[in-house]
Amino acid sequence: MRNLRPWLMLLLALVSGGLAGYLALRYLRQQASPLMAAEPRAGQVALATRDLTVGTVLTPQDVKLVEWPGNAMPAGYVSSVDAAVGRGVIATVRANEPLLDGKLALKEAGGGLPIAVGEGMRALSVRVDDVVSVAGFVVPGTRVDVLLTIQPPGSNETQTRVILQNVATLAAGQQIQRDKDGKPQTVTVITLLVTPEQAERLTLGSNQGRIQLALRNTLDTLTADTPGIVASALLGGARRSAGPRRASRAAPSQPVESGPAPTIIEGYNGGVRTLLKF
Repeated sequence: MRNLRPWLMLLLALVSGGLAGYLALRYLRQQASPLMAAEPRAGQVALATRDLTVGTVLTPQDVKLVEWPGNAMPAGYVSSVDAAVGRGVIATVRANEPLLDGKLALKEAGGGLPIAVGEGMRALSVRVDDVVSVAGFVVPGTRVDVLLTIQPPGSNETQTRVILQNVATLAAGQQIQRDKDGKPQTVTVITLLVTPEQAERLTLGSNQGRIQLALRNTLDTLTADTPGIVASALLGGARRSAGPRRASRAAPSQPVESGPAPTIIEGYNGGVRTLLKF
């Protein structure tokens, strides 16, 4: 019996350890079962197969479907090829980027520049030269201020003032997409996105005076309040030249005596100072 007791204690320890391990494993499985039951939902999302520029009308070759895991589906995503084909691109889409309703026009809208003009806005083209177009750097996607130089009726002075600020450029020449290298391009027409009121102001200004475009940072949305400037104010801070000064002649306080200088002897008599001149 004494020889069996250690074996019985060892067997009992093994059974107890196995039972404890089984119970622990069962507990962990019960805790993990809710997580395993909530499997991620998957859906099909349409992606672009290549870079798509503004105005492009989607074809079946431009669209591919992929499984999108998880429950964080993109807002406004397109879920089929048929739902994307025939729609125009109104914002740049990169390769493998999800196609969203916010970046696509309706099928009946077609493609090209018109679909890039938002509701209530107008696309207005103005003729420019190399100076007005800021040496070719006013390209699609940039933002500009419009300055007008004009001689108002009844005034003899020419003045310049900003008439439009933070205006988006839709097209430069026939291009409605920015060059990927950002290189300047020579164009004769710039198309701006404006409101109807701004279209009136820009049209009148381009016919009555000379317009100039000022390129601005696309992140700068602040409006500058400027009074404009007239031609006479250009030199308003300059001082007039006084010209060379004329030397003045000082009149002598007393006549100048000619001849040898006299000899003077100073003497004292009883504390009285006397001068003798010879």
